[in-house]
Amino acid sequence: MRETAYAKINLALHVRRRRADGYHELETVFAFVDGGDVLSAGPAQRDEVTMHGEFAPQITDPFGNLVSKALTALPRAQGLRIELEKSLPVAAGLGGGSADAGAVFRIVRELHGLPDDWQQRAAKLGADVPACVESVTCIGRGTGTELEPIESDMAGTPVLLVNPGIPLSTGPVFAAWDGTDRGALPEGPVSAVAQLGRNDLEAPAIGLVPEIGTVLAELRKTGAEIARMSGSGATCFATYRSHDVMREAADSLASSQPGWWQMQGRLR
Repeated sequence: MRETAYAKINLALHVRRRRADGYHELETVFAFVDGGDVLSAGPAQRDEVTMHGEFAPQITDPFGNLVSKALTALPRAQGLRIELEKSLPVAAGLGGGSADAGAVFRIVRELHGLPDDWQQRAAKLGADVPACVESVTCIGRGTGTELEPIESDMAGTPVLLVNPGIPLSTGPVFAAWDGTDRGALPEGPVSAVAQLGRNDLEAPAIGLVPEIGTVLAELRKTGAEIARMSGSGATCFATYRSHDVMREAADSLASSQPGWWQMQGRLR
């Protein structure tokens, strides 16, 4: 089996408050790009995970990665051999590890079925993992694990992902959030929520990695309809009215900023 671990972006991410348990109360719109890491799976005597690809060297713990943890979380009568082609940067706001785990859940579902409590098992692996299992547009609340799938009027929208090449861990970004509740997600179709929404983690992330501000400024010069940071960064995304405009933007940035990582795609 081959399964794509679709890159996750947050079309909007509103942080409402810090909770007593140390987590944050969120309202977000999860969306997924039609590309990402690729997992190949086959039967094995026991679970095995191998990795290759551009960003595989950044995953240094063979047992601490989310592919291995997802396999451990799901009971099966047979082992699985997973080969991960790691094309998404690590610690980048794209839910790369969560997307990989979500793809494992889909592989196991196809081959063996999932236990009734799979949502809880997914949530224990990370706040983004439940959304990444189905990889469809949805509203996330709570820590991001309370999901409401919604029809999206942005499906098929061309999108460009750009990362300045600097990993950024989630914890320090949330710790730098100023604690101000700037209000709930707006009402309306997904396109309106995306246009009127915001990412409350942009400012603290830029404070830690100023290059994020440079990426956003460059994206806003390319004719983007929306340019915003995804998750806790450092990846930013831009949506476009046509694939041709998006490709021109990608070519221009590749020429002017050859050190930046980028991926072209469409929203699922």
